[in-house]
Amino acid sequence: MARATLIGFSAVAMWALLALFTDASGSVPPFLLSAITFTIGTCVGLVARLFMPAADGAAKIPRQVWVIGIAGLFGYHFFYFTALRNAPAVEASLIAYLWPLLIVLGSALMPGERLAWNHIVGALLGLAGTVLIVTKGGGLAFDARYAFGYAMAAVCAVLWSSYSLLSRRFPSVPTSIVTWFCAATAALSLVCHLLLEETVLPNGAGQWLAVLGLGLMPVGAAFYAWDIGVKRGNIQVLGAASYAAPLLSTLVLIAAGFAEPSWRILAACVLITGGAALAAKSLLLRKRATSKANA
Repeated sequence: MARATLIGFSAVAMWALLALFTDASGSVPPFLLSAITFTIGTCVGLVARLFMPAADGAAKIPRQVWVIGIAGLFGYHFFYFTALRNAPAVEASLIAYLWPLLIVLGSALMPGERLAWNHIVGALLGLAGTVLIVTKGGGLAFDARYAFGYAMAAVCAVLWSSYSLLSRRFPSVPTSIVTWFCAATAALSLVCHLLLEETVLPNGAGQWLAVLGLGLMPVGAAFYAWDIGVKRGNIQVLGAASYAAPLLSTLVLIAAGFAEPSWRILAACVLITGGAALAAKSLLLRKRATSKANA
């Protein structure tokens, strides 16, 4: 479980590169960028299949798994882009980023899972740190004019948390299935692009390299790692630790010279790290007890 949890957290680390690579990709419209990067993400899965154990060809994938996977990957991005078009980015992003808290709370409904106080408090500390990062220390202004955009952001949070929790109910479904979720998301994103956007391609090698980086990691390998984590890892710990993504993203931007360090980032670091450690308390204590017993 600890190994799978760490693999799942590697997805969070890769998502931290999303803002940097997206900013470096130029003016490519969202659905076109999604179509290109998920196509690359599909290729990541096809290559990974060469090194992963072969799936049982006779095993039939339940129909609901396809619905869950495609709704999770494409649905999240569709509603997130819709939210950003219809509400201020700060408020929409914060609402969408309720999904880690929903994962922690929803895990109590999963078979064999038990929700403890440290999971809830850890997730709330992570949420507080995320508020500091997303709002840049300022206030929030929820305006009724943007109610539709806020609602779309809330759908994002529900979709991704539901995808993560429901994936855990199908641990026997191989992670290689994510390849086809990425392929379907790429195709549907292309349709949305043709219907809703004007085509603007990356300009120059630098922007194309940023798009390639997006497809290889945040919109590629991250989804395969996340699948392993939510199916076999400690999902409460993963949910609380997922609040590290906006913090890590900000630290990456600082390292790249696109942002400045501040007390707000230090405070967010303390809140998110402390929350993740608190959520992982049971897992860490169990691991220590096992090590002593083996000794």
